[in-house]
Formats: sequence, C-alpha cells, structure tokens
Amino acid sequence: MIGALTLSMQTWKTLSRETVLKRGKFLRVEDHTVQLPDGRVIEQWPWVITPDFINVVAVTEAGEFLCFRQVKYAVTGEALATVGGYLEPGEEPLAAAQRELLEETGYEATQWIALGQYRVDANRGAGTAHFFLALHAHYVAERNADDLEEQHLLLLTRTEVEAALDADQFKALPWAAIVALALRRL
Repeated sequence: MIGALTLSMQTWKTLSRETVLKRGKFLRVEDHTVQLPDGRVIEQWPWVITPDFINVVAVTEAGEFLCFRQVKYAVTGEALATVGGYLEPGEEPLAAAQRELLEETGYEATQWIALGQYRVDANRGAGTAHFFLALHAHYVAERNADDLEEQHLLLLTRTEVEAALDADQFKALPWAAIVALALRRL
C-alpha cells in the first residue's frame, strides 16, 4: 500500500436518524445527527437512500462490447450505456448482474469478473454500485427488458468504445467509470 493510505483514521458516528421523505422503493431521505471524530455534532445531515445497483460491461466471444444507445431523463440527448439495474430485495450483486444481462440483451456470459463496489456519494449515500466485467458473452434468448426508455443494442469494437469514452458519450458517471475500469482490466 502507498504510505499515505496506511494511516488509520476515525470515522463519523451516526447518533440518530429520522426519515423526512419516502417515495416508494426507489427513494428515501433521512436527516442524521452525526458526530465527527473531534467531537463536534452536526444535526440534520441529509442522507439519501436509493437501491444498490449493478452495471455490467459485457464482451462477446468475438470481442465485441454490448452497449446501448438510449436516452435517460437526467441526461441531455442520446448516450451510450452499459447493462444496469437495481438489485431486488435479498438478491446478491452477481446474480443481479447475470439477470440484468440476460433480460436486457438476451446474452449470457461464461466468465464474470468483479470490478468493485463503490458508494455513489461519499457524504450523502445514494446507494452502492456493483461493477462487473462479463466475458465470452453469447446470445441465448430474446430480450425481455422492462425499461422505460427506448434502447438500441449495439455491438462495438474496443476502439469504438475507447473513442466513445474519450468523447464523453457515456454520459452518466457509473457508465463512464465501469467502462474505464473494464478497459483497464482487459
């Protein structure tokens, strides 16, 4: 480990929490009272709870990357995206990744590599992203996606994916992050 990363630091403590907004299964906001390591107390620290989710970079047996061209409500214009979705209650991240790959693309993969799990917002929560690289993906069934947006499945070369990443075409942070991690791993 790098010297600076071996330091032991104290964490914040949650003294209390109160739900201030609940909108179905996709959003809850809480006010936390937190104590800092130096003893200071901060009241009404906003904490956002959203479901954990997965993203998958899938690469076919021919070396092509499965991506979507789509629009999303919070993204301006068309964007490229990876496979993704929320974990169902009690579902393990890998099982969710395998389910979402099959539902959204009709593909299965024979090799799965975990690329890490990452808190979406280090100070406010907002769920955890679980990233996977799926290799040797092959078509097995019709797509069965229940997504709200229109999606077009694309098969892209590594060169095309790298160019799209460089051109900011993966317009959501999780998509750009997982693509960069997957390219680094390959």
